[in-house]
Amino acid sequence: QVQLVESGGGLVQAGDSLRLSCAASGRTFSDYPMGWFRQAPGKERETVAAISRNGINTYYVDSVKGRFTISRDNAKNTVYLQMNSLKSEDTAVYYCAAKSTYLSGTVYVRGLDYDYWGQGTQVTVSS
Repeated sequence: QVQLVESGGGLVQAGDSLRLSCAASGRTFSDYPMGWFRQAPGKERETVAAISRNGINTYYVDSVKGRFTISRDNAKNTVYLQMNSLKSEDTAVYYCAAKSTYLSGTVYVRGLDYDYWGQGTQVTVSS
């Protein structure tokens, strides 16, 4: 079992930056590929970014490429999502998730692949 707690959300203006953090506890953090997801009102959950256990491989949805960066600090048991040049369409509840796997370099894109989820943090971008 692993517990995940997101933080860093808030209300910002278009063009601003935010850094989301997801702190993990309960098991060895480096054992888990991680992902960031978001869900806007009335829309389906969307995969935003994902990172492999070893931090080498990453995935980004096209709409955030060049603006968002996912990273992890295994020593701090934390995964981050740096969000720059925020747009109103980035407004959503952002969730982090962890998947239990032995594969160190694999990135998991589908939400269905993940085993553990945080409670979410709200990001609101005003235009």
